[in-house]
Amino acid sequence: MSGTQAGKFLGRNLQSSSKSFLAPVAGAVALAGAGALLDWRLGLVLAVWLAAWGLNIVLTESASPGRRFVVPTLFGITLLVLWQMSVRLFDISQVILPAPTDIWEAITTSGPVLWADFVQTVVKGALSGYVMGAVLAIATAIAVDRSQFLQRGLLPVGNFIAALPIVGTAPILVMWFGFGWQSKAAVVVVMVFFPILVNTVAGLKETDAMQRDLMRTYAASYWQSFAKLRLPAALPFIFNGLKVSTTLALIGAIVAEFFGSPIVGMGFRIKTSFGTLELAMVWAEIAVAAVAGSGLYGLVTLAEKRLTFWHPSQRAGR
Repeated sequence: MSGTQAGKFLGRNLQSSSKSFLAPVAGAVALAGAGALLDWRLGLVLAVWLAAWGLNIVLTESASPGRRFVVPTLFGITLLVLWQMSVRLFDISQVILPAPTDIWEAITTSGPVLWADFVQTVVKGALSGYVMGAVLAIATAIAVDRSQFLQRGLLPVGNFIAALPIVGTAPILVMWFGFGWQSKAAVVVVMVFFPILVNTVAGLKETDAMQRDLMRTYAASYWQSFAKLRLPAALPFIFNGLKVSTTLALIGAIVAEFFGSPIVGMGFRIKTSFGTLELAMVWAEIAVAAVAGSGLYGLVTLAEKRLTFWHPSQRAGR
């Protein structure tokens, strides 16, 4: 391609990209103007959304190294501001949707209650069940990897059990293990076991025949080959199952508390607060659960980056 042709090609791309950028902006401006004509409150909300959207576009296209943190932070703040404005301007009842300030007030005034619920549900129920389920799943995956019988017999049964609805299994496990945190941990074990098992089994099969033959050439035993070759190759799959299971663990622990628990716990608090129409407290519990789930997911992701730094997916993200 000559220099003239390259210049024309670059010009056409820049022109098309500018058109693709201006079209949605013009549409958003027209939408905000139409909203202002219909209702000044709607126009104000749309104007704030449009301003934040434009700022996010500018930050996304900038070369600043901190944009990967600033852009999602600004996006989250924008959602909260629009939420607050919509509730206050349109006078939405707290029973339907409390404002973020009301939820924050519930968090600050109910700190001890939220902390006790966090310890009961997240630490005792979700985290303990998550660890036990992960250890049991990885150990079972190693046994399945060594046994053709388990590969053909256990995995189909496991897929069947994984498809069972939690609303059906949770009451049974609560009856078996009691109303304490042990039954919630049992529900979490059931929920996280099979996603981690399936991912680990798939990861242990990731190595090809040439790599395994090379280990046999060096007279490596099964466990030497497992530690030096197969486990490192399976780590991205294992962490994929662990990350998926972080949200499942919290969901399982909270839902299990709906079917019986002591007078503490996130699920118990959500159920009782909803019954008394204390929706701000319900959203406060949801916010704590979301932060806890994000924190657990972040810890697993950090461990993945430390242990699988050699994987192409980690190098591509740098």
